This record gives sequence, structure tokens and C-alpha cells, in this order.
Amino acid sequence: MNNSTRLIRGTYLALLALALLAPMIGLYPVFVMKLLCFALFACAFNLLLGFTGLLSFGHAAFFGSAAYVAGWFIKSQGWSPELGIIAGMLAAAVLGLLVGLVAIRRQGIYFAMITLAMAQMVYFICLQAPFTGGEDGLQGVPRGNLFGLLPLASDTTTYYVVVAAFVACFMGISRIVTSPFGQVLKMIRENEPRAISLGYEVDRYKLLAFVLSAALAGLAGGLKTLVMGFATLSDVHWSMSGEVILMSLLGGVGTFFGPVFGAGVVVALQDLLADKVGAWVTVIIGVIFVVCVLAFRKGVVGELQAWLERRRIRGTA
Repeated sequence: MNNSTRLIRGTYLALLALALLAPMIGLYPVFVMKLLCFALFACAFNLLLGFTGLLSFGHAAFFGSAAYVAGWFIKSQGWSPELGIIAGMLAAAVLGLLVGLVAIRRQGIYFAMITLAMAQMVYFICLQAPFTGGEDGLQGVPRGNLFGLLPLASDTTTYYVVVAAFVACFMGISRIVTSPFGQVLKMIRENEPRAISLGYEVDRYKLLAFVLSAALAGLAGGLKTLVMGFATLSDVHWSMSGEVILMSLLGGVGTFFGPVFGAGVVVALQDLLADKVGAWVTVIIGVIFVVCVLAFRKGVVGELQAWLERRRIRGTA
């Protein structure tokens, strides 16, 4: 194990310890839970863009639709929170399958525009559907009891449930990317014609990656509804798709921790500056994004990893 690997693993362990101790050291649990939900959303998007090379402009459709479905089942049907979240996740996966079957037939900007168009259709459905609450959104979603036993009324209890879900998904994404399936996805990203010439059914791999990404985005949306107690049109609006792209690019596309870092920066700035500067927070985030793109072409985490790799190579030489 080289020094870079030790440093990365040590960083992950330190961050995990910080996450476990966060409520005890004065960090607001609801804020950290919101951050983790958006970090999971960004990781799901990064699975598609960073490791498969597919740029989706409509990922808010999966995040928001799952938020609405989970909230409706928990509030109106009296389902337990885990069943509501699973229902939202399955709804996002089915929607991802339908969108993917149409979108993967195209590449590049055409793929992105198809996903955006389909997401706008989902937005107008959420706006008009009777169970979504229209412009008011779905309000007052109760947290209930996890598995009928663990009450989630306490922010601290819910916090550790969200941390456990995020860690499990983060490790799952890492396992997917390092598996033979993940290696094929990387090959498709780097050289799709070569993957086709080697006999891989590229469209099937891309469709499966799309559905997996949609399902994980749906899980993030369901958790967000459980944490915040509501689902609104902003969850399914095209601007949410723009935010998750910003998070991934800011941290570093194609890195494991980059989307988490990017989500942390964006969510923290929105929460800290919203009351002070109002709508100008969008301008400030945009300026930070432009500076990072110009100074860190691979994202902050991507550039750091590249620097560590150069150090390792020089040390070996």
C-alpha cells in the first residue's frame, strides 16, 4: 500500500469519525443530513457522468419524483418510512428505465437534451397531479417509525439512519465502479467503438448504469423528504439538475469523493449565505464555479489526486 492510498483511506476514516461525532460536537443534524442527501444525489449522478461518460440534464426528475412518491406513501397511505423510501426508489428506477430506453439511442448533446425534455415532462406532471399539492408541494410528511420499532422523531436518531444509508451507498458505488461491470463502463467512457469491437453490448451497459444512477438519485430524494418533511417543485425543477452537475464538476468528475466535496460546498454556501445575501447566493456560487473550473480543470479533489499521483511517481523514480 503506497502513501497516497494510506492518505486517502485515512481521510475517509477521519471523515467517517467526524460524521459519527457531528451531533456531539455541535453540528446541526438537519443541516448535515441535508448535505448527505445531496452528496448521495451527486454520487449517483457521478456514476453516470464520471464513470460512464453520459451527461444527463434531467436527473432532478428521478430525485424529485422519488421525493414525491415517498412522501405521498408515508403521509397519505400510512406506510412506514423504509417502505415509502423503497417505493420512491423503485419509482425513480422505473422512470430511469423509461427515459434511458429513449435517451441512450443518442449521444452527446442530443442525449442531454432528451433527458432535459423528459425531466420537464415530469415537472409538469408534478405541477398538475392532484397528490403533489401543486405549487404548495407535499407538506407535513411524518418521519414515523423505522421498521415499526425505531422512532425517527428525534433528529439524532434520523441522523444516524441517514449516515448509515449514505455510507452503504458510497461503498456500494465504489464496489460497482471497481467491479468488472465498472471497468466496462470506464471503457465505454474512454472509447465506445473499441468496446463495441470487443463484443460488448454497449447500450445494455449504458441502460443499466442509467437505471442504477436513477435509483440512487431516487433514494437520495426519498431520504431528503423524510429528513425535511416536505417535497416541492424545486426538487424536480431543471435547476436542481444544474445544481447536481455543478456539485460533480466542482469536486471532480470521475472521483469517488469529489461529488461529496462539491455537494458540501454548494449546500453550505446556500445555507450560510441565503439569509445574508438573498438571491445573490446564486451569483456567488457561479463565480466560485468559474474560478474552480479555470484553476482546477479536474475539480478540487481531482486535482489533489493528480498531485498526489505525480508525487508518487516522482518518489518511485
